[in-house]
Amino acid sequence: MSDSEEHHFESKADAGASKTYPMQAGAIRKGGYIVIKNRPCKVVEVSTSKTGKHGHAKCHFVAIDIFNGKKLEDIVPSSHNCDVPHVDRTEYQLIDISEDGFVSLLTESGDTKDDLKLPTEENILNQLKTGFAEGKDLALTVMSSMGEEQINAIKDVGPR
Repeated sequence: MSDSEEHHFESKADAGASKTYPMQAGAIRKGGYIVIKNRPCKVVEVSTSKTGKHGHAKCHFVAIDIFNGKKLEDIVPSSHNCDVPHVDRTEYQLIDISEDGFVSLLTESGDTKDDLKLPTEENILNQLKTGFAEGKDLALTVMSSMGEEQINAIKDVGPR
């Protein structure tokens, strides 16, 4: 092939290669993560059945969606691969809470991150609002996986 040829690949499909990685179903344990119905979940229960007439031992997963808290279940042959989401936790410092329900955060590099909504969980939301109103210096832990982000913990670092 000559160097002058240019190839343009236009595709609307997203392979999602970096969002998940494969892991054998039999190797996934309680407390680990799994993708069920295209949602990142934390495994709360795993039970394995014996090999049956058709040869495969099956793993029964009960997991909770890490963003909306819904309970999901899946049954997979233990020798098959399951998708496991990459789950990252990052800590940011709270700068401001805007009127439209977004938070302004300070990153490690000194930039601001303004695209994160206030958490939906009442306990965290109240803790965030009262801490901010009292002028406390708050560090927010943001969990991100499969293109979604959510505030899931708050830590008081001291007065501003």
